[in-house]
Amino acid sequence: MKKFEPAQDGDESRPAPLDADERTEAPTDVSWPARAAKISAKPHPRDAGTALFMQLWRSDGHGLELNDAEMRALAQYLDFALVPAGAELIAQDERGDFLLVLLEGRIGVEHVRPSGERPRLAEARAGDLLGEMSLLDAGPRSTACTTRTPCLVAVLEARRLDAMMESAPRLALAVVTALARRLSLRLREVSARLSALLGGA
Repeated sequence: MKKFEPAQDGDESRPAPLDADERTEAPTDVSWPARAAKISAKPHPRDAGTALFMQLWRSDGHGLELNDAEMRALAQYLDFALVPAGAELIAQDERGDFLLVLLEGRIGVEHVRPSGERPRLAEARAGDLLGEMSLLDAGPRSTACTTRTPCLVAVLEARRLDAMMESAPRLALAVVTALARRLSLRLREVSARLSALLGGA
């Protein structure tokens, strides 16, 4: 699965800026069913979603190798949904209990400033993960994620990961390994950028 690509100035619609009161409230807990209803996400056929998920997993190289039966078993813990363009899948500063795997489409990763401006930091494409840090540490989301095009996503909720750990530990290990390797890669990239900045000072 690919790294986020640098942000481009886009022409797609964006959510309205948050009111000042909304920006200063304590983080709220947001479940996937609540978010799906809010953004009018539609369920996607499991077989078709599973086929795409399997293809992307195998091209990624960050997770443990799984056979076809294990991949189909893993997909049973996921929900697949179609999301329209201009939908805020993840809101900055909320506490979410789910992560997303982008299977098709493009998602803008944005930082919401106190002024309401939303500069785009990166663009996620098929194979990218979103929201994994909050799933692991239950902390607030650090960025907002808004669909730039209609998107197909796979969703893993925290409760499903917990169930996987109990009933299918090898599958859970594969997921956690993929998350750990991806987070390590991001940390190395940040460290390299910081080293380059300090070296040029």
